[in-house]
Amino acid sequence: MGQDATSTTRKQLSRHDLGIPGFEEYQVRVDFPKGTMAPNHRHPGEEIIYVIEGHIEYQLEGQAPVTLKAGDVLFVPARTVHSAKNVGTDNAAELGTYIVPKGKPLSELVK
Repeated sequence: MGQDATSTTRKQLSRHDLGIPGFEEYQVRVDFPKGTMAPNHRHPGEEIIYVIEGHIEYQLEGQAPVTLKAGDVLFVPARTVHSAKNVGTDNAAELGTYIVPKGKPLSELVK
């Protein structure tokens, strides 16, 4: 049996309060082994994605899919439903930086 298509791995790199009252930042490295994806989800605040390696296709609600490669950046507005999948032949990875309200879950799966 093959690897589960949602078998991404996440490593939290930082989490700090911001100078903006009630907000904090997270930085997370997300690895997408070949053929894996992060299914539809959303965040309570903004996400800035920097692709570290590989090719990742992002689907943001109401927009055409876009494929990014290492060095590319994508901004995801707060509460925007989106998904991401490795469309390359090797591992893909991103650095996600989140600016979110304190006390809210970092992400929420969306059916």
